[in-house]
Amino acid sequence: MFKNVITALTFLFLSNIYAQKIDVVKWTEDLKAYKTNLEKLHIDLYHNISKTQFENELQKIQSGLDNKTELEVIIDLMRLTRKIGDGHTAFSLRGMKTHLFPIELYKINKQWRVIKTTQEHKDLLGKILIEIDNKPIDKIAKEVSKVAQYIENKQSKTIRTSRYLSTSEILFGLKLTNSINEANFTFIDDAKNETKKSLKTIIDKDYYSTTAFESFSTSTPEIQKPKDTKHNFLWFSQIQNTKAVYIKFESYPSFEDMEKFGLKVLTFINENASKQVVIDLRNNGGGDFFIGTFLAYYLNLADSINWRSGVYVLTDKVTFSAATTNAAQFRQMLNAKIVGEPTGSNPTGYQDMGQFTLPNSGRTVTYSKRLFRFQEKVTAGVQPDVVIQYDWKSYINGIDNMLQWVIDDIKKQ
Repeated sequence: MFKNVITALTFLFLSNIYAQKIDVVKWTEDLKAYKTNLEKLHIDLYHNISKTQFENELQKIQSGLDNKTELEVIIDLMRLTRKIGDGHTAFSLRGMKTHLFPIELYKINKQWRVIKTTQEHKDLLGKILIEIDNKPIDKIAKEVSKVAQYIENKQSKTIRTSRYLSTSEILFGLKLTNSINEANFTFIDDAKNETKKSLKTIIDKDYYSTTAFESFSTSTPEIQKPKDTKHNFLWFSQIQNTKAVYIKFESYPSFEDMEKFGLKVLTFINENASKQVVIDLRNNGGGDFFIGTFLAYYLNLADSINWRSGVYVLTDKVTFSAATTNAAQFRQMLNAKIVGEPTGSNPTGYQDMGQFTLPNSGRTVTYSKRLFRFQEKVTAGVQPDVVIQYDWKSYINGIDNMLQWVIDDIKKQ
């Protein structure tokens, strides 16, 4: 009973916060700072939205401040910023307390699958989400995608939308759910059996620090992570029963660490007369692409590698920013074959993120500082030479079908 009282008080507290009207004067100052700083700092603010359209929409937000809550203004600014149209310009939720539903979704074969959840709801793993508060998931996803940030192609649109689908403030702010701290979810399994659950949200701090989760995982028996690796996101290993080296490159270290890593990889290749190298850039959110070129420099010194057809780069929808750039560069510099999904960022486009803070609300706004051209042909993401989508049946059985294709191809050489 005590727990129910606390839950009720929490609901009332949150409802009161999100029902409060805002300080119009302070938000007017923030809107002015938003426009002034974006025009001053963004390399080409009006490359996708015209100045007239931008100013008209900003004026609509301004004129409606008297009747807005803070959450509604944030949603409005997310929607407007989304129309600027590049993956590094965003109205961020950073620093804002948010509440997350205890499921992580991934869209595969046009279905929103649960790929991660808390131990309490582990029976939902693998199920397909079809409704939230009696609204079809496709309708909800369409509305969420209009305010989701850091989008520049259809791949990043899918990934970013999936992340925001679990954020209660977004769903509630778009009037897609009835409450900040709870919603009714409807799932089906592959046999079309239906499951209905009322899921309560978890405050972001607890979600990321103290909550235990259940999720699927994949493994490749031919590849074993070394025990002495310095970083979990950057390591290499021999692919068993081959002359190939696998490099896990999921995030960016410092220049110094990459230099040491590159030299270590080169030494291993030379000592073992390695013939192939696989660079795995999947799930790499980006960093400093110049650091990635250090790796290319050291690999290029390895004469034993089959430089005609022995270099592979793995990419997926979560290959973003600098990782996209490096994928394009590795194709050029290392004659790499790109395998997997198109990347979530574009190889030619607006990149190199800067940021500023609005003076009163403290909200963070990011923007693009540079225009990079790493391909002559403009494409929505780096397009693979061999397109392979994640296979659901393989995934739930712990098989990495993309990496397995590469290993099988290496064994044919």
